[in-house]
Parts: sequence; structure tokens; C-alpha cells
Amino acid sequence: MEAKFINPYTDFGFKKLFGEEASKDLLIDFLNTILPASDRIKELHLTNPENLPAFPDGRRAVFDIHCRNERGEAFIVEMQKAYQHYFKDRALFYSTFPLQRQAPQGSEWDFQLSKVYFVAVLDFLYDEAEERQKFSRHIHLKDQDGELFSDKLEFIFLQMPLFNKTENELVGHKDKWLYFLKNLARFADIPAILREPIFTQAFATANLAAMDRRERDAYDASLKIYRDNVNVIDSALLRGQAQGIETGVERGIAQVAKKLKARGISSAQIAEDTGLTASEIAAL
Repeated sequence: MEAKFINPYTDFGFKKLFGEEASKDLLIDFLNTILPASDRIKELHLTNPENLPAFPDGRRAVFDIHCRNERGEAFIVEMQKAYQHYFKDRALFYSTFPLQRQAPQGSEWDFQLSKVYFVAVLDFLYDEAEERQKFSRHIHLKDQDGELFSDKLEFIFLQMPLFNKTENELVGHKDKWLYFLKNLARFADIPAILREPIFTQAFATANLAAMDRRERDAYDASLKIYRDNVNVIDSALLRGQAQGIETGVERGIAQVAKKLKARGISSAQIAEDTGLTASEIAAL
């Protein structure tokens, strides 16, 4: 069945929902479910991602959102969606740019910074096995005693593959947004639980039938890149699993051979039982 709505994890889909002036209401509503209540957004200004400096590894689906909260305090949200090796290192690297860009050119400056949030909506899991059970992480800069060192830089990571709630399990507005993003490309119609004005607008924005030919061609190209990347990642994971199994089998055979050797079993018999060569057995 042909999809009715865009895939929000494509570069085109992500920008269509959250990176255009016409969709600012969606972005404000989504971010206000993610950010702390103290920094609820009242207004925001998008930095055009095409005008950002180029980076050698391709800074795709990343854009700065200049915000003002209800107290009138300015801060910046850096949004990113992409699979990358060394993701945490890259998050740290990218987060330095909205900090550095606050320095005025050609004038004295006291180094007072506006807060920067780095928000990452991830359609992949961290590389580290111990991270795989943490759907949401909100990270501050703290010292060795757990006391806040600075509130100027915070990270919020959402590992979307770990969000598996069904429609009947949704609790609150944040869950609804996450359910929307996780399942948008699979919806054939608007679910009853999402029949609210903000989501009606989101579905209208994501409707493939409403796009002109130029937009549809751009989306199809973005979708192909996304699918190719997913295939590359899946293939790499399968290769890694196969290599791990092979390594485990080899180590198991070596351990069995060592035990047989310790019992005084002849090298010829060990070779026959394990398939190891005489030189491999001698090296144990």
C-alpha cells in the first residue's frame, strides 16, 4: 500500500514538519513537550539550514532554532536527526557552534551566553549496549558531586526505536507527539486519539497528496537516501552479528581443545574432534 504521509525521519520530511516558517506552530508545540517547563517557548526564529556553514561529514537535517521563553530569556535549540558513528562526540562537536556564533564581531564582549539545547530525535540506537534501554536522556553539565556546573548547555536525546507504546497506552501530549512521529509513515488515516487541532495541522503538512511535483520529487529523493542508509546500517549490523558468532564459535572450540589437551588426549584425536590443525593445537 502506498504511503499517505511523509516519513519524518527523512531529511525532507523532518524539515517539512519542523524546519519551515509555515510549520512553526508544530515545532513550538513539539518542543514544549520536550523542554523543561521553565523554558517553554513563546516565540522562535528558524535559521535556514542551507545558510549554515558546510561541514566535511555533511551536516544534514540540522538546524538552529532561536527561541524566547515566557520570561523573555533567549536560548537556542539545535535539532538533529541522523545516524552517525560516534554520535555523542558529534553531538558535542555540533553543540559548540551555536555557542560560538553568539560572539559579536568587532566589539567587546563579556562572554555571557544564552542557553543552548541540543535536541536529537534519533531513528537509531546508540552504539553502546548499555544505552539501549534509555529512550530519553536529559543531560546537564555537572561536577564530580553531581552539582550543576553550568546551565548554558543541555542535551536531550530521544531514541525513537525504544518508543513502543500503542494508541491505548498513550499518556499526555508528549506521548501523542512521539506516537505521531514513530508511526506517521504507516498511518492510513488520522487516529482518533490524534484528532486535535495541532495534529490535524501536522497531518495536513505531512500529506503527500497535497505536495506539488517539485516537493514530491524532493521527498522521493530524500526517501531513497534514507532507505539506502537504513540498508547499509542493517547490513553492517548483520555482518557484525555474524562475525561475533564466528568468533564465539572459534573461541569455544579452542577452549574445548585446551581442556582435551590438559587431559592428555593426543593431538591427532583433538584435531579429529575439533577440526583444528596440529600447529593450532600446539599453540594452545
